[in-house]
Amino acid sequence: MAKILLLEDEEIIRGVLAEYMLLSGHEVTEAATGREALDYLQTGAFDLAVLDIMVPGPGGVEVLRQIRAKEETKGMGVIMLTALDDIKTQVEAFNAFADDYIVKPAPPIILLKRIETILRRMAPRQPQGQNGLYMDPESFQVSCDGEPIVLTVSEFLVLKLLADHPMRVMTREQLILGAFHEDYVGNDRIIDAHIKNIRKKLPKPYIKTVIGIGYQFDSSQT
Repeated sequence: MAKILLLEDEEIIRGVLAEYMLLSGHEVTEAATGREALDYLQTGAFDLAVLDIMVPGPGGVEVLRQIRAKEETKGMGVIMLTALDDIKTQVEAFNAFADDYIVKPAPPIILLKRIETILRRMAPRQPQGQNGLYMDPESFQVSCDGEPIVLTVSEFLVLKLLADHPMRVMTREQLILGAFHEDYVGNDRIIDAHIKNIRKKLPKPYIKTVIGIGYQFDSSQT
């Protein structure tokens, strides 16, 4: 069971989604506005948030930014659920460190599967380290030469996949399939946004661009 914050301004949709989550064993807190969602985040601890973008202010992307800006909430999973299907908005959401993006209308079962996927990725695993880069799959914590690095779940999975195959150049399609399996539906250019964010956060150039092909982990960085 997970504690989920659901931000959706349409009452009927919010009620249906909340009911599905409850039937799946999750604890759900409902918010109709961005302000209400932020108030709940101040008073409670959540494992994951599902955020509509077009809600009374602040909007879902701004709520996401505030989640990532605070120490106590920056590690929680965040799924954007919105009718906006343009690439610009999707990239904006991923640049704000969303873990997933679902375009409405989408069957509630798809949202539940995405929630399960993120929670599964956050399940306990053995820590791993390589070339000064330490990655703990249990907590999704990352450090470089002892300095902590904060990545989203999606960024962690992309970086880990590259680090696990340092001799292999991986295409965007391979990164999507390897990191997210069948759970991602969208433009493969979203991988570029994840790589850009990872590079901003890492103090060393661990990821190389191989022009015309994709990306590779640079194992020479020690």
